[in-house]
Amino acid sequence: MGMTGKKRAVYVLSLVLSVIYLLWRVLFTIPWHAHFLTLVFALLLVSSEIFSNLTAYILICLRMVETNKAQQSVAVPAFTPGQELPAVDILVVTHNEEVDLLRKTINAATFIKYPDKAKVTISVVDDGNRPEVAALAREYHVHYIGMENNKQAKSGNINHALQFLHAPLFAIFDADMIPFSTFLLHSVPFFTRNFADLAADPDHTKPLGFVQTPQSFYNADIFQYNLYSEKIVANEQDFFSRDVNVLNGSNQTALFTGSNALFLRQAVDDVGDFPTDTITEDFELGAKLNIAGYASLATMHPESSGTTPIDVKGVIKQRTRWARGVVQSCRNLHIFVNPKIPFLNRIILINSYLYWWSFARRLIYIAAPLLYALFKVQVVNANFWILMLVWAPGYFLLHYVLGDASSRIRDERWGEVQETFFAPYLFLPVLLETIGIKATKFKVTNKDAQSNWRDKLYILPYLVLWLLTAFAIVSFNYGKWGSEILVGSIITFWLVMHFINLSFCLFIVLGRGVYRRSERFARKVDGEVVLPDGQEARIHTDDVSDGGFSFTFTTDGAKLAVGQQFAATFYYKHHPLHVRGEVVRKTQDKHPLYGVVLRDLRQADYNYYLQLTYDGENELLPEEQDRWITPFDELYMNFVLRFRTLDRQLQRLNRGNTQRG
Repeated sequence: MGMTGKKRAVYVLSLVLSVIYLLWRVLFTIPWHAHFLTLVFALLLVSSEIFSNLTAYILICLRMVETNKAQQSVAVPAFTPGQELPAVDILVVTHNEEVDLLRKTINAATFIKYPDKAKVTISVVDDGNRPEVAALAREYHVHYIGMENNKQAKSGNINHALQFLHAPLFAIFDADMIPFSTFLLHSVPFFTRNFADLAADPDHTKPLGFVQTPQSFYNADIFQYNLYSEKIVANEQDFFSRDVNVLNGSNQTALFTGSNALFLRQAVDDVGDFPTDTITEDFELGAKLNIAGYASLATMHPESSGTTPIDVKGVIKQRTRWARGVVQSCRNLHIFVNPKIPFLNRIILINSYLYWWSFARRLIYIAAPLLYALFKVQVVNANFWILMLVWAPGYFLLHYVLGDASSRIRDERWGEVQETFFAPYLFLPVLLETIGIKATKFKVTNKDAQSNWRDKLYILPYLVLWLLTAFAIVSFNYGKWGSEILVGSIITFWLVMHFINLSFCLFIVLGRGVYRRSERFARKVDGEVVLPDGQEARIHTDDVSDGGFSFTFTTDGAKLAVGQQFAATFYYKHHPLHVRGEVVRKTQDKHPLYGVVLRDLRQADYNYYLQLTYDGENELLPEEQDRWITPFDELYMNFVLRFRTLDRQLQRLNRGNTQRG
């Protein structure tokens, strides 16, 4: 169903009111006769508002022109009966990742379903030429393509491998991006449909260059985990992967995000393979394919899942690399002046470029009310009542429309928190890359890195801004009464908003203890346990992880004690999976939940166990943001939980001191 006329009218009204406000800002509020530095900042502020609104307009307009036909184009089609299936090469790309991590991805690749598995070739593509990785490939009976002296990073590794592969389609997986068994079933049909459409109507059908499935993660990201919000908000990258890029794909211009994508080999050959003059080869390759006339689609439902870093240093290094790379690629592609770029594709590329400037804009927004509240530096010349009349209706309606246009994955307030977190550390790399000052070296993000005391130093810019904002709120409003408070309410409003965002940033950097070595997945399967007395009992799992699982008995009277070992059999997809375990935890309930660690699994059983664990999303993490939870609720929750943690630590310390005394 397309957009209703009422909703379209609200969208248009929000755009009109916002444009009116911007025109008023530019024509009537800039302090042209102020001090030079004040004028410069005023111009930066109004420019930031213009570009912020421009990115919002792009999303709103793309949503307004989205049609039922466009929405259907990204729905997974079925295989056409009787149509010949294309051969597929699956590339697992590795640089220096650990063998245990690679094992999960390679194992999952061998379980990928396809109507004709003889047409699927799996290759481990290793630019480290490591013997242990070659041995792992042999263990799983997949191809190994080693490489030495790679000077062109991930692109060089892939381009080298493609010389030895010849299937018409190929898929790319990073070493930590574990594919689901349905990946080919939910991506290849887009190509078979496109092949049929090209044969029937070549003059009105674009060839399909690639299909991008969402970047999905089975662990909570730094915002979810460090803010105790892994049950409240979706992964930070979901908004782009499962919303914005799907919308791009409905216009046949989805962006390639580096992994879990399926390509037409001919298309990649036509644009000269993976680009090697950028650190974001994914973004640039996708753009080159679109410019060359190939369509690209993005699906909504994940077909793989990986890990995302939760240490502050790792997250910031990752985003710095992405930011610099996109700026490099946009410069390489000449996105503003290249006549070969179609209009809609140019808009999407420009929007991607402007996104990385949002962090500089966020710092400007934070600084503007501080300058007035603390130093009486006025960068906006406006009467309060005129400002309320022109600004308020457009601002609040635009934010309502953006929330509606952005689905329920993430609201604007949460997006501002994320922008604030990245702002102090991304604005400078983006600026330097824009003026041609490159970073000397980049490394692959270490997803297993843990926080240490040095990471706490990242708190300094947030702490300084937080203290300044808190002082500004008090000093600006101290001694004011009645109309004075009302007239200053807009400054206070922005100070409070930034204070909340910065408070979240403080909590993020303060972190949260990591107590689990592996992630839990909600996997409900039935099985049988052999009790120590030789009797069999039925069980039902509650969740599983790499090293164990939890279960309840469904056979009355059956029980185990902590420390007891046992044998169990699950029936996973009609395959008997034999495991041995030891009970390490038992709840004191009428129907207790047992926690188990695995012991001495055979390799074949372990492979099936890994597949049971990783073949599907982690349903313990939310797909949407809980809109009933306000920022104040989350702040209160963080204060309470952190004080409880501190109280427990102090109690343990006191008990320890008492025992030593």
